[in-house]
Amino acid sequence: MTWLFPPQLDNRFPGHRFVVAAFALLTALTVGRSLFHIFAPDGGAQSVAHIPLSSYPAPAADAVIFLFSLWGLSQLMMGAIYVIALLRYRSIIPLLLVFVFVEYAGRLTIGHLRVIETTATAPGSILDYVVVPLSLVLLYFSRPLSRP
Repeated sequence: MTWLFPPQLDNRFPGHRFVVAAFALLTALTVGRSLFHIFAPDGGAQSVAHIPLSSYPAPAADAVIFLFSLWGLSQLMMGAIYVIALLRYRSIIPLLLVFVFVEYAGRLTIGHLRVIETTATAPGSILDYVVVPLSLVLLYFSRPLSRP
């Protein structure tokens, strides 16, 4: 299990190279989404998530936008950790893939437990169904390569 919890943080990645490339794409997605949630006028709540903010009282719509912006900040912090791992501490990528799995599986679960009215399906919710199994596949291929 040292491949999941490395005894020291360094830039050696034990698994397949394509995992690092896929993790870089997930990192770019995370950072991009976070910046959009922080800087979009509606935080992405109506323009992307299809939450009908225009039908909400102004203070309620402002609260939703504020929460989306805070969510963007959380995503940006995770994205920064991912960038640092890619640049300097690749040995921790397997553990970060566990975090990716938990985050996206949690989104799916919470989305089913706490349903919110939307006017269409948000692209992010579709992505959750892709990233959950993808993160497990990437985690599997993060294990050390066997050498004959």
